[in-house]
Amino acid sequence: MTVTGIVTILWAIAGVGLIVLVLLHSPKGDGLGGLGGQAQLFTSTKSAETTLNRVTWTLTAIFMGLTVVLSAGWLNAPPPPPAS
Repeated sequence: MTVTGIVTILWAIAGVGLIVLVLLHSPKGDGLGGLGGQAQLFTSTKSAETTLNRVTWTLTAIFMGLTVVLSAGWLNAPPPPPAS
């Protein structure tokens, strides 16, 4: 498996994770607090929303960074031309 293949797989995983996390956000600002009335996984709804925002922004940065790397072709750079 090449480095490009590994980075492509990481890019796809980040994309799917980003889709899931964005869908967990509530349009009214409830976020995870809207699931089952209360977010019992966290100490408060505020900490759940803060955690969700941090993870979403982190995955966004990873996804965008890998998009730039893959689209620029930095991993598949052709060898330099021979000196004449």
